[in-house]
Amino acid sequence: MKKIALTIVGALCLLACTETKTEKKKSSQGAMAHSVGKINELSVVIDNDLWKGKLGDTIRKYFGAEVPGLPQEEPLFSMRQMPKTAFSGLARKNRTFLQLNKGGENNFQVLTNKFATPQVGYVISGKTEEDVANELIKNYETIVAKFKLVETKEKQTRIRKSLEKIPQLPEKLGINLDIPSAYRIAVEEEDFFWIRKDIQHGSMNLMIYELPMNTISKDSNTVASIVKMRDSIGAVKIPTEEVGKFVTEQAYAPYLYETNLDGRFAFETKGTWEVKNRFMAGPFVNYAIEDKPNNRLLVLEGFVFAPSVNKRDNMFELEAIMKTITFN
Repeated sequence: MKKIALTIVGALCLLACTETKTEKKKSSQGAMAHSVGKINELSVVIDNDLWKGKLGDTIRKYFGAEVPGLPQEEPLFSMRQMPKTAFSGLARKNRTFLQLNKGGENNFQVLTNKFATPQVGYVISGKTEEDVANELIKNYETIVAKFKLVETKEKQTRIRKSLEKIPQLPEKLGINLDIPSAYRIAVEEEDFFWIRKDIQHGSMNLMIYELPMNTISKDSNTVASIVKMRDSIGAVKIPTEEVGKFVTEQAYAPYLYETNLDGRFAFETKGTWEVKNRFMAGPFVNYAIEDKPNNRLLVLEGFVFAPSVNKRDNMFELEAIMKTITFN
């Protein structure tokens, strides 16, 4: 599952860099209906017997793969299966869908804004069940990356409906972020911000700070230097009782990727934080962005504290927020 997650993230980064503007389509009645669905909810259109067999197992393996960096297993997508006869009306307006057909010529097709907007769907056909499965395996990285990109953009659209104005970010750090109005500033300093949102079972948190450009080494010690960096900040800036400090969990090495944010190279690190001796832990995602015009590292980190509940969608929101960054 870890290998699957790594390849998906790589494809997502490539796709995000090459995404082009999709032409808006019109229906005969006028503007096309807006798509529906929860974030990260995927409609899988496939006959019931195929869903219960090997083809269904293949779909669940790749589209229900474990999200990297979470303390418990959670799938990439919450899948809702339906036969082709049920794929009509409101069901066709889900933002993402995957349709698999057994019979006919082998075919792989992408449908953009076919039944609603924004929407992306993939239709895979094959003469045999094995043909369909092989075509799915060959293209799953591209499909997952496209779905995640669509979901990120939808989440950002929802975020922008009610934003918190924080003029101190451009004034002190020279950046802008789309931060929802439910968040508040917990700590503000000249080069450090801690912004948080209370949720039913805990909190969602953002740290924003700057460090010297050479803080992270680009060699075999990259992960170690990132862990050292975040621990040196978290242990001091995030208040905990004296029994422990806010640091990176040592039992498992974090996942490390390379990406770009607002045209700048960034290390993306996903893992688990902990407060030792307090039995407190949770997921984090850290972006260390090379801001060469200002000769610094600009660091964004999102982390969640929510014991005993799923955190996939909380982390997805934090990632979507951080990906709105623009530099002045």
